[in-house]
Amino acid sequence: MIVSSAFQGKKAAYYTLGCKLNFSETSTFGRMLQELGIVTVKEGEVADVCLINTCSVTDVADHKCRQAIHRMVRKHPGAFVVVTGCYAQLAPQTVSEMDGVDLVLGANEKASLVQYLSDAWGGEAKQASLHRYHATKTKDIKTFAPSCSRGNRTRFFLKVQDGCDYFCTYCAIPYARGFSRSTTIDNLVKQARQAADEGGKEIVLTGVNIGDFGKNTGEHFIDLVKALDQMESISRYRISSLEPDLISDELIEYCARSRAFMPHFHIPLQCGSDEVLKLMHRRYDTALFAHKIQLIKDLMPHAFIGVDVIVGMRGETDECFAQSRDFLESLDVTQLHVFPYSERPGTTALRIPHVVSEVEKKRRSAVLLEMSDRKTHAFYQQWIGKEAEVLFEKSSRGRAMHGFTPNYIRVELAADQADASLDNQLVDVRLLGFNHDKTALMAQIIQR
Repeated sequence: MIVSSAFQGKKAAYYTLGCKLNFSETSTFGRMLQELGIVTVKEGEVADVCLINTCSVTDVADHKCRQAIHRMVRKHPGAFVVVTGCYAQLAPQTVSEMDGVDLVLGANEKASLVQYLSDAWGGEAKQASLHRYHATKTKDIKTFAPSCSRGNRTRFFLKVQDGCDYFCTYCAIPYARGFSRSTTIDNLVKQARQAADEGGKEIVLTGVNIGDFGKNTGEHFIDLVKALDQMESISRYRISSLEPDLISDELIEYCARSRAFMPHFHIPLQCGSDEVLKLMHRRYDTALFAHKIQLIKDLMPHAFIGVDVIVGMRGETDECFAQSRDFLESLDVTQLHVFPYSERPGTTALRIPHVVSEVEKKRRSAVLLEMSDRKTHAFYQQWIGKEAEVLFEKSSRGRAMHGFTPNYIRVELAADQADASLDNQLVDVRLLGFNHDKTALMAQIIQR
């Protein structure tokens, strides 16, 4: 039994690295602690407890996690420091031995954060390293920690799935998150309804491999989409990322005619060379990927499509990269998210003999990032002069407001037009030219 009075008046600081799923989970942790009387620390204050939610998708991510932990320990001397997330699951002992870290919780244990924190608050975790970290083996990760929260954002992030069964050769995430698992459609609809009751107008569906939803419940992702779409109290839904082989034609066709699912897709390709896709153990080829993109564009010509690409994977020869570049150039997509390949301990990609140099990885990244900028700029250009509905997000006093159109064009409203009353409101605007750094289109509110 947790006695909430032990937490009253305590202050907490949070730091999140990595994906939208991590941000959603951190926000949920914050809400859980707030319900126990722990308030979020203000700028300049020293926290009593620090929570760092980590990522481990690359070696750079690991390094950033270590830096963040050191920084939080220095900034909040004497605070009780809790580390969770993917890096905590993959290297719990290493993290627990870092100066200032008091408690490390793996993927299975983070759902019981409050209980672990309550048990350890007296300082027992500092007495012996044996009690400082708790991380279940990957095969035994079973829990699904619900999360539907917005933190400081306008949009809510609803966790619909966790874990992954794919074990692509380059990826350590299945080892960090465990096997694919979900909660039920009924539970997710209840969480979405709660978000609507709290004023939410847009929900982003998050997870590790969302298309695998329902593997442990006997349900299917398309059925979840249909159930959520019927809930008219939420105006917009977005799907954060879907594997190409799990985007059924039925799902694309449904989204094209749905009430609230936005014309916005994020689809990981990883490489446009079939040879490299086989080395990666991806479950599709370029022909299937091209078919999905074409179907989306046939049914939703205005859809925003983001694509993940890894460059410099072991086995990606110059010829393979050229094939990948040409394939990406041929696709009618909007934006590329480019990641240099990072070797992860324990992954089978380490057995592939051909290694791409760091210099060449940077060159290939630059080539694709330039392509991405061209494609995004051209997509935005088509919308200058047109009208769109924008969901605006809160901004600091005296600063421009930002928001997104249904098809995910970032929109900027000049500071002299920005008003707090527009926060979390759907507003009709006319899209003007680019802002100063070409990251958004300027908007003018249409008075009806």
